[in-house]
Amino acid sequence: MMISTESLNSLHQSVTMSSREIAELTGITHGEVKRLINSLETAQRLTEPLTAWDYESASGEVRQEYRLNKRDSLLAVARLSPGFTAEALDRWQAREQVNHLPDFTNPAVAARAWAEQFEQRQAAEKQLALFAPKAEFFDRYVTVDESLGFRQVCKMLKAKETDFRQFLLERNVMYRINNSMAPHQQHIAAGRFTLRAGVGENAHTFSQARFTAKGVKWIASLWASHLAAHPRGAAA
Repeated sequence: MMISTESLNSLHQSVTMSSREIAELTGITHGEVKRLINSLETAQRLTEPLTAWDYESASGEVRQEYRLNKRDSLLAVARLSPGFTAEALDRWQAREQVNHLPDFTNPAVAARAWAEQFEQRQAAEKQLALFAPKAEFFDRYVTVDESLGFRQVCKMLKAKETDFRQFLLERNVMYRINNSMAPHQQHIAAGRFTLRAGVGENAHTFSQARFTAKGVKWIASLWASHLAAHPRGAAA
């Protein structure tokens, strides 16, 4: 029996996580996610070779994405934004349940299914334990409930202002304008920043970018990943 390309593509999607889904999950651009995955392959950290799959963008263009197995996708998420590792794991478990639904009318099959579920949970907990240091760093900031300025965030993260500023520029989170820092529009649209207008000396108007509670949690996760990749990083 011949298997159609569409069926094969659908099957592969059901047992992998795409680089686009990882981008959507973490709030990081697809291009940056792909660059990180490429770096993992170069460092021989992936368990399977990378293959590019075509997809059609919203504008009708044919572009490419990567599809990773469970272990490799969790590694990518942990490197990109460790605070989302648990959510990525939840998505995998939901996916696995859909694709491997046992016949519960058979007592032997049902018993084995429950045993496998227990084993999978134990394995999942071990995987999460590997990411615990990054997750612990991230969890310190999940209680933020107000917007914070640049220096306040630096103080909270115990980061040197010069290092943190360079990090924001390199990750395309913010850019320089008129001797100040402004967030890129996509991050404002995503609710990670708010702009506060004011009037300074000589009736000069200005706007100040502040991290929202959502933005603080997000940037703390990215900063944790950055510190993990650069042990001599910017902790003050």
